[in-house]
Amino acid sequence: MLTFPEIDPVIFSIGFVKIRWYGLMYVLAFVFAWLLARRRARASDSPLTLIQVDDLIFYGMLGVILGGRLGYALFYGWQDLISDPLYIFKITQGGMSFHGGLVGVIVAVWLYGRKVGLRIWTMTDFVAPIGPLGLGFGRIGNFINGELWGKPTDVPWAFKVGNESLHPSQLYEALLEGLVLFLIVWFFSAKKRPYMAVSGLFLVCYGAFRFFVEFYRVPDAHLDYLALGWVTMGQVLSAPMIAMGAVMLVLAYRGHAAREA
Repeated sequence: MLTFPEIDPVIFSIGFVKIRWYGLMYVLAFVFAWLLARRRARASDSPLTLIQVDDLIFYGMLGVILGGRLGYALFYGWQDLISDPLYIFKITQGGMSFHGGLVGVIVAVWLYGRKVGLRIWTMTDFVAPIGPLGLGFGRIGNFINGELWGKPTDVPWAFKVGNESLHPSQLYEALLEGLVLFLIVWFFSAKKRPYMAVSGLFLVCYGAFRFFVEFYRVPDAHLDYLALGWVTMGQVLSAPMIAMGAVMLVLAYRGHAAREA
């Protein structure tokens, strides 16, 4: 069994300004996304130029932050939002939702795509491989903050938190939704793929990984399990992703085969 190190969430303070580990993880996420996007933009068949990548990342940042917070308020904090409409601005109460952030990014890249004359799935196919490492950094931030712990367990890699031995579900997600998802989608996109296929693969893999980890993660206390004693909000939001991604992959390859026939 491992002991949770109780890391101070604040790295250092300058006057009233506090630099937090969680905020640093977001900075690293955007920096890596920018670097990876520039690498993709250097490919001969890239739909975007290096200059356009800078604008794309700015749009993406807005989509992540606004969508993530709004998504959390709607999916996980709707009761607080109903009682206090200003709850959405109280970022110290509750956090960010990946699924909301995903919708925010899709809207953001769609808007930027319209600006530069590119179709939505062309944009998402470009963006899909550059996001997973950022998801991993976010989960590491959750771990440092000591939040989103998993269920009690006696596995050797469990962490002792207080008087309990818990699954480090944040690290499971950092590994699967971060590193593993990145490797799968990045190398899949290294070769030319049918329109929409990269986006579909991202949705299927993320949804499957998140659905799986939810079996080890403790649901939000104010929501608990939604059905059957095991279905969580994360699974409810991830199941449509898997279905939609699968449909997109089928359509992508059917359309590709039809064009080659």
